[in-house]
Amino acid sequence: MRSRERYELVFVDTTTPDPEAADVVMVHRTDSSGPGGHPVYADDTGIVRAEISDRAEVRMIASGGHQVHAAMVSARPVT
Repeated sequence: MRSRERYELVFVDTTTPDPEAADVVMVHRTDSSGPGGHPVYADDTGIVRAEISDRAEVRMIASGGHQVHAAMVSARPVT
């Protein structure tokens, strides 16, 4: 099964009073694989990187020091 080429990563801030508030970042598939063997996706800057499984499970990957990733992140396939 071929992996999708693009996803939207949805970051939810659970500390905000607005439960609908979220940041969305578009990522595309790279040639890399993550620690779980799934494709790594990155935004155009290469700063936001995530391993996304075929079930849309997300594992954020640090691209630099001192990064702290959001606890609530999900992936939405882009057609």
